[in-house]
Amino acid sequence: MASGQQWVLVEMVQAFYEAPAYHLILEGILILWIIRLLFSKTYKLQETNKLTEKEKEELIEEWQPDPLVPLVSKDHPSLSYDIVTGPPSHKIIINGKECINFASFNFLGLLDNDRVKQKALTSLKTYGVGTCGPRGFYGTFDVHLELESRLAKFMKTEEAIIYSYGFATIASAIPAYSKRGDIVFVDEAACFSIQKGLQASRSVIKYFKHNDMEDLDRLLKEQQLEDHKNPRKAKVTRRFIVVEGLYMNTADICPLPELVKMKYKYKVRIFLEESLSFGVLGEHGRGVTEHFGVNIDDIDLISANMENAIASIGGFCCGRSFVIDHQRLSGQGYCFSASLPPMLAAAAIEALDIMEEDPDIFTVLREKCTSVYHALQGTSGLKLVGVPLSPSLHLQLERSSGSRDTDQRTLRRIVDYCLEREVALTIARYLEKEERYLPPPTIRVLVTVEQTDEEIQKAVSCIKEAALAVIS
Repeated sequence: MASGQQWVLVEMVQAFYEAPAYHLILEGILILWIIRLLFSKTYKLQETNKLTEKEKEELIEEWQPDPLVPLVSKDHPSLSYDIVTGPPSHKIIINGKECINFASFNFLGLLDNDRVKQKALTSLKTYGVGTCGPRGFYGTFDVHLELESRLAKFMKTEEAIIYSYGFATIASAIPAYSKRGDIVFVDEAACFSIQKGLQASRSVIKYFKHNDMEDLDRLLKEQQLEDHKNPRKAKVTRRFIVVEGLYMNTADICPLPELVKMKYKYKVRIFLEESLSFGVLGEHGRGVTEHFGVNIDDIDLISANMENAIASIGGFCCGRSFVIDHQRLSGQGYCFSASLPPMLAAAAIEALDIMEEDPDIFTVLREKCTSVYHALQGTSGLKLVGVPLSPSLHLQLERSSGSRDTDQRTLRRIVDYCLEREVALTIARYLEKEERYLPPPTIRVLVTVEQTDEEIQKAVSCIKEAALAVIS
C-alpha cells in the first residue's frame, strides 16, 4: 500500500517537471490568488461623517427635482388655439371671422343638418344629457341597441358594437383579440389609434412598407419558415394584418383585394380600420369593401369612428356575431367607459337614415373630392399627397428646410394667409415623440358636399396665392 502511494507521488513529481513553463506560472498565479482571497477582508466599511442639521438644510435647498414634463416654449403651435364660435359646418366662425370651412371632417354635411339636430333634441328631452355608466352597469339604453342593429344592417354584417369614444374603438379592439406572443403585421403608415392598440396588446409587431404588398409577402414568408421550425408554437400563435381602408396620414387607399388573397394564402386574419373611408367610399358609403367589391365576410373585423361622415361621437366595430360578442367582455373602452350619450346615438341613427335615403350624396362627395384634387395639382412649392377619392388631402412642402419646426412655421403662415382671406385650413398634428413613423408636416385640406364650385375655386386660388407669397 505504501509502495503504491510512493509510485503516485513519483508520477506527480515527474509530471511537474515535464509540464510547460507557462502552465506552471498560470497555476502558481491562481494558487496565490486563492490564498489572497482566503486571508484578505472582502470589504472595508467606509467611515461616514454625520451631517449637521445646517448641512442637511443646505442640501435640501440645493436639490432640484427633475421636471414632470419636458419644457415647452410658450409659442409652441399646440398651445395656441383658433377659437370657433357656432357650428363648424359649411361656414365656420374662427376668431370672430366667418370662413369657408375646409378644416372639418364633416364630409356629408350632417353636423348642422336640421333633421339630425331635431332627432338629437328629442332624445335629449327623453333621456337627458349623458348615461353616467358603462354598458354593463345600467349604461345600455334602447337607443344604443337600435344603433348597433342599424349599423350591422347598413354594413351587411351579423352584428355591431358601439363605443363612446372614436379613438378607443380600434385601440380597444386590437388587444381584445391579439395577446402576448401573437404576431401582427401592420402598415407603417397606420394611424395613432392603431399604434396604441398594438402597444396595449403586447404582441410581436412587424411593420411592412406603406401599401407595399411585396414587402408584406416577404414578412409573411419569413414567418411561415419560422412556423415550420417550431410547429408546436405556431399552432397556438395567432397572426393578424392591420390596415386602414383610407389612410389618415397619407390619404391613399389600401390594396384590399391583394390583402384578402394573402389572408387565405398565409392563414392570417384581417382587421380593417375605416374611420376615414366609412361614409365616403363605395356606392352606398359602406367603405373600402364596397369600393373594391370585396365580400365583407372576408374581413375578420371592421372598425370605424362616427365622428367624421356621421358627424356624431364614438365608434363601432362590426363583423360576425361570435367575433363582436367577445368585445363585450374584453373591449376596455366598451367595458370601462360611460356609454355613448343617447342624443348622440339618436343623431347617428338619423344620419344613417339620410345616407340610406339619399345614396347620391356619395356621388356628389366623390365628384367634389376629384375636383379639389385636380385643382390643387401644380401648386407652386407644395406637393399634393393623396388620391382623387379622398376627402382629406395633404399639402406637403416640395423642398423641406431640414428642420421640422421651420417647415411647420412655413405651412402655418400659408394657413394664416388663407384664414385672413376667409378660407379655413388646418395643420395636421401629431404626437411627435410617440409616433412610430412620424409623417412630414402637412396642411390638411378637407372636402365636404356642402362646398360649392365657386367656393372650391376661391379656396384653391387662395392656397396657390399663399404658396407663392410665403414659399417664394
